[in-house]
Amino acid sequence: MTQAPTPQTRGECDVAAIARLFGDPARARILMALADGRSLPASVLAAEAGVSPSATSGHLAQLREAELVVVERSGRHRYHRLARSEVGEALEALAALAPAQPIRSLREHTRAAALRNARTCYDHLAGRAGVEVTAALVARRALETVDGVPDTRRRDGDALSAQLPAHPYRLGPEAEPVLGALGVDLDRLRAQKSRRPLLRFCLDWSEQRHHLGGRLGAAMLTAFVDRGWVTRTRRRRVLDLTDRGARALHDELGIGSAGA
Repeated sequence: MTQAPTPQTRGECDVAAIARLFGDPARARILMALADGRSLPASVLAAEAGVSPSATSGHLAQLREAELVVVERSGRHRYHRLARSEVGEALEALAALAPAQPIRSLREHTRAAALRNARTCYDHLAGRAGVEVTAALVARRALETVDGVPDTRRRDGDALSAQLPAHPYRLGPEAEPVLGALGVDLDRLRAQKSRRPLLRFCLDWSEQRHHLGGRLGAAMLTAFVDRGWVTRTRRRRVLDLTDRGARALHDELGIGSAGA
């Protein structure tokens, strides 16, 4: 009688192996180009990384082997995207620890300011806009804190990482009407079958306050884009808040001024 195979015992996580992949400047630029959840061809990624197409192909092969990036085919074309949301959140975590690159031109200064104002953190809203929306959801009791701290400030125990392992928030008593006014159908979202949590929060690297992620954060950004409140730009990860969006966020959440 043959014995059943003994389950393989897993050792400690090999953080160094992943760190080596993130640590190469060209691979880091490739990953950051994909951090907003888009699928991009290798030619675009080569331009973003500043390396040759053959070098880009080698970097992408390593990222695919590590299951950080996957390929999607559309006809004869191949597009690359991050394999899962956790990869984008890890990039945001590293951004919180990384030193800022020196700004050498007005163009770089403009883009850096735009990133801090409104950007994607994989598939949800981050930057000043992200933390202000999250704070307004707490103020309007769509979200409520469970740790006694009345706002979204960084807690003493928070590590400098994007994804909080345990978050001090839950849905509040006004969640359905407040989120409904923003275009989010909470009942439909709850009914979705997904391994991804409904609520997840990140420590925003530029604001050092919490912003909303998870399925709810993704649904909210999708609603904002669909309503024309924010638009995606050609600048990597940067979002533009439209005049319509500024008025809507003022009317619904009290953010900014009506004429912003």
